[in-house]
Amino acid sequence: MPPIDLRPTRAVSPPPRLTTEAYPRPMFRMLAVAAGGLSAQRARMEVAAQNIANAETTRTAGGGPYQRRTVSLEAAPASSPLTADPDQAAIAFRAGGSDAFGAETRGITLPFLDGTARDTGGVRIAGIGTDGSEGALVYDPGHPDADEKGYVRMPNVRITDEMMEMMDARRVYDANATVFQSAKSMLRRALEL
Repeated sequence: MPPIDLRPTRAVSPPPRLTTEAYPRPMFRMLAVAAGGLSAQRARMEVAAQNIANAETTRTAGGGPYQRRTVSLEAAPASSPLTADPDQAAIAFRAGGSDAFGAETRGITLPFLDGTARDTGGVRIAGIGTDGSEGALVYDPGHPDADEKGYVRMPNVRITDEMMEMMDARRVYDANATVFQSAKSMLRRALEL
């Protein structure tokens, strides 16, 4: 059987611009703010999961035990993008360790009538950092990473704290998802008028 050609048979043109005014479509602002919150909470859950997965890692590629990662969030005023740099958080996440989840954080933007896209406020990821505190020393002379006295420096990850972080992020994520769904249903009802 010959392969099926899925290429379009005619050129597809971009949609026409409605006007040259650079005003945001205010009805989509609440969707973008909720989507920014969803993205931020997803990053918190992914970092907490990475911390839990590495809670027993005593040797990393950089040497020494795994260092706990933290997500810093900040308010995103309507005059700045939802992430300080569109790929900053993803780069920081990858630079800090293995990218186990393929995490990428991109800014949420709204379509404007002039074809450009701008930010909407909400929350943004300021960065993903490393907790510099030291982990506990555990006596285990048979461990390959034990020092001459038989102590092993463990990661500074406490499973209970990470589980609380994940529960908090999940609840805030659920709240943002509810806001998003409510906004979507309001917009749908407005279109029916």
